[in-house]
Amino acid sequence: MNRAESPLRASCPPALIDALRARFGERFTTSPAIREHHGKDESAFPIAPPDAVVFPQSTDEAVEIVKRCAAHNTNIIPYGVGTSLEGHVLAIHGGICMDMSRMNSILAVNVDDLDCTVQAGVTRKQLNQHLQHTGLFFPIDPGADATLAGMAATRASGTNAVRYGTMRENVLGLTVVMADGRIIKTGGRSRKSAAGYDLTRLFVGSEGTLGLITEVTLRLYPQPEAVSAATCTFPSVDAAVCTVIQTIQLGVPIARCELLDALTIKAVNNHSKLGLREAPMLFCEFHGTAASVAEQAKTVQTIAKEQGGMDFEWATKQEERTRLWQARHDAYPACLRLKPGGRAMSTDVCVPISRLAECIADTNKDVQASPLQMALFGHVGDGNFHLAIMIDPNNPQDLEESERINHRVVARALAMGGTCTGEHGIGFGKLDFLDAEHGDAVMVMQAIKQSLDPQNLFNRGKVVRYAG
Repeated sequence: MNRAESPLRASCPPALIDALRARFGERFTTSPAIREHHGKDESAFPIAPPDAVVFPQSTDEAVEIVKRCAAHNTNIIPYGVGTSLEGHVLAIHGGICMDMSRMNSILAVNVDDLDCTVQAGVTRKQLNQHLQHTGLFFPIDPGADATLAGMAATRASGTNAVRYGTMRENVLGLTVVMADGRIIKTGGRSRKSAAGYDLTRLFVGSEGTLGLITEVTLRLYPQPEAVSAATCTFPSVDAAVCTVIQTIQLGVPIARCELLDALTIKAVNNHSKLGLREAPMLFCEFHGTAASVAEQAKTVQTIAKEQGGMDFEWATKQEERTRLWQARHDAYPACLRLKPGGRAMSTDVCVPISRLAECIADTNKDVQASPLQMALFGHVGDGNFHLAIMIDPNNPQDLEESERINHRVVARALAMGGTCTGEHGIGFGKLDFLDAEHGDAVMVMQAIKQSLDPQNLFNRGKVVRYAG
């Protein structure tokens, strides 16, 4: 779907509105301002507000809402904090938005077993704040302070994925409300199991289309003994990418490795009041013992110098590292300031690491030939990069050109054995890309959707096409 299109929406039955208002009181609202807030995310899609918003406080309340919506055949849109980039929370078919923010209790932390269980509305920063005196932390860091259930639903990753994996590897189990109101528990706290189908992995990445996640059990990690971050500038994006490829191929267990091109650095400098050289740059971080961190950093520095790297600077104090990584996480909003009043359409491809340099080099040719301003950055340690394409959402030429660039980038990644989305997900904007990537396998996804959600209650129009 073109990002300028306004999707058709259905009205929510008045009887359902009245019943939910009577049951949930002030935790149910049809306020236009609150509905609008819940009808937008960080994407360039037009706002699509739900008919109403309800705030459950327990799994049992979530079951009650699901059953009431099922009785009226009404769409249910799960909502965390609205930081998604592919329209996941937009009510493109109307319906009831279930805001999970009041389900924000940390239910258990098992220090000896390195795991925890949280309600759906707990955010990653809230969890790590709670864990700070345990010697443990949760490493998945998509940048935004997203809810952990939302991160599970979108199979989020982020800057630490190169070492710690994504939500796919770090969710041990889930509590899920199904379309018929049943509560199921998937997975468990054991570190391995051969018992039946892996339902946890089915719901991780389902984008709220198969069931409503109300609790998440997560893998935790010991806080590293030593942490060091470094920045290094390069004469070209290609030189920076080659440094990353050699680092990964040598088996250096780098924790984070982020690429920012010159335009992104300019935006970050303006936004975060930094004075970085406006040239392609790698942000790196190393975790381990003091000795291993020093060894890793020395290896990467040697590789970088061979590729023309310069200005290799260290940030060993926590406040310095925090400022550095916050600037990286702010790259997207920083780029928005390059076009005041505009929006950014973000690409999200991921390719095998051996094809990364070629993919980025060819993409940069598209960037240079386009009239639109674009910033390139990403988690290149695992082959994932983004273009933030600056557009005026009211300008048809901008929209057409941004879609053209996006299609070229995706087609290139797929031809290299990659994917149309490394972390943002499908939402409703990448349905055609999913077909191109997976072909007949999409029919299997549709069959799973039909089997688990025959009324098409959950997040209609997202991930797969299914009328219900």
